[in-house]
Amino acid sequence: MNYSKQREVILNTLKENVVHPTAEYLYAKIQEKDPKISLATLYRNLNQLTENGMIKKIDGLETSSHYDHNTHEHYHFICTKCRRVFDIDAEVAPELIRRTEEKTDFLIENHDIVFSGICKDCRQSE
Repeated sequence: MNYSKQREVILNTLKENVVHPTAEYLYAKIQEKDPKISLATLYRNLNQLTENGMIKKIDGLETSSHYDHNTHEHYHFICTKCRRVFDIDAEVAPELIRRTEEKTDFLIENHDIVFSGICKDCRQSE
C-alpha cells in the first residue's frame, strides 16, 4: 500500500481516539484537522487499512462499524446499554484457536470474536 497523507491523517486520528470510533465519529474529528478529506475518502481508506491488516473493523451491535487501531490478538465486548466497545485480552482463552482447529479440522487464519452484554459500569449503575 502506497503512502498517502490522507491515510496518515486517518490512521493518526484513529490512534488518538482509542474509543473504537465509528467512521462518522472519525469523520467529525478529521474535519477539525483537514476539512478537505471527504467521507468517501475516509471510507475508502478505512477499507484499505482493514484489508491490509493495519486496523480492525468491528461489526456487531450497531448498524455502523467501529474501527480499532490495535491489531494484536484480542477480542471485543460491546455493551448493549452504553454501546461502548472494550478490548478483551486473548489470554482469557489462550487455547481457543488451537482447540477449535483440533475439534473442527479447520485451519483458522483469522478471527474476530465479539461478546455482547452489559459492561461493569452499566451494571453498577443499575
